[in-house]
Amino acid sequence: MAKEITAKLILEDGTVFIGKSFGFEGSVAGEVVFNTSMTGYPESLTDPSYAGQILIATYPLIGNYGVPEAVMSNGLPDYFESERIQVTALIVSDYSEQYSHWSAKQSLGNWLSEHKVPGLSGIDTRELTKIIREKGAMMGKIVFGNNDLEFFDPNNENLVAKVSTEKVITYGNGSTRILLVDCGVKYNIIRHFLKRDTTVIRVPWDYDYSKENYDGLFISNGPGNPKMCETTINHLSESLKEEIPIFGICLGNQLLALASGADTYKLKYGHRSHNQPVLQCGTNKALITSQNHGFAIDNHSLSEEWEPFFVNLNDGTNEGIRHKKKPVFSVQFHPEASSGPTDSEYLFDDFLYVVNKSKS
Repeated sequence: MAKEITAKLILEDGTVFIGKSFGFEGSVAGEVVFNTSMTGYPESLTDPSYAGQILIATYPLIGNYGVPEAVMSNGLPDYFESERIQVTALIVSDYSEQYSHWSAKQSLGNWLSEHKVPGLSGIDTRELTKIIREKGAMMGKIVFGNNDLEFFDPNNENLVAKVSTEKVITYGNGSTRILLVDCGVKYNIIRHFLKRDTTVIRVPWDYDYSKENYDGLFISNGPGNPKMCETTINHLSESLKEEIPIFGICLGNQLLALASGADTYKLKYGHRSHNQPVLQCGTNKALITSQNHGFAIDNHSLSEEWEPFFVNLNDGTNEGIRHKKKPVFSVQFHPEASSGPTDSEYLFDDFLYVVNKSKS
């Protein structure tokens, strides 16, 4: 029987948890955050928005359906949101070594080891999450043996530059051309556009797209502090002087706000779950949404040309903005989420409607 390897999860407030290793055995540091979803760990782990973060899965059973094979469709791997695991480490309560699912190719532990990402089980994730909810998101580190290291705050770095594409990539051959600024895009966003008769031109986060030919501009999700993306913000500021339709998701929502002159701030512990209720401002229309972000827009900083689009029904924070006259809007949540919910998927259709209307 293999020897059990243990490691410490140390929080910056001095709290220590001891866990059993089921992934890569290497010390790491990052921001400790939690996710409340029951399923979808292949999506969460490959979501570029989690770059630099140690992810706590609050659902007590993780790994029971293994990890699927990366079958390619339209130049993208099925079942994953990027080409690699993006989280710094994974923390779970109960890891299932035995897995069973028709699509499973390997165990979660083997997958983590392949990507050199640590995983710890046997940790009281309920208690750990309570600490974060009380004190706010904090830095942490996983230490194996005597291989200690310093705490690391990923929000002080430009994480977007690390997860964005380095070249221009074109997907599909549809009638509508969408220029996608990749700040750490989830692949399901591209899939949603492709099934709606579009051509998607994916460009790096700092790419000057002013001379490109496109019908609509999309600003993707991504990790970290939006104010680190100064080049993207400057390009967006120029785009806002035009009449081009613009749609942003998650980090794209914050970047659009900054480009308009508004401000953003760090949330206490962020929104990272599959069940966040939001309300469309000025209506009685509520949606259940999937979210993953640590920053938000200050509604009071919006200029007279802009208005809040959605509001979070739990804490009243901003969940989207829209221009009062131009075909420009963005949302803080993820309409493309898989494993859901899919309440807000219609926003892709709304965006393409205004794009095609502007073409005619």
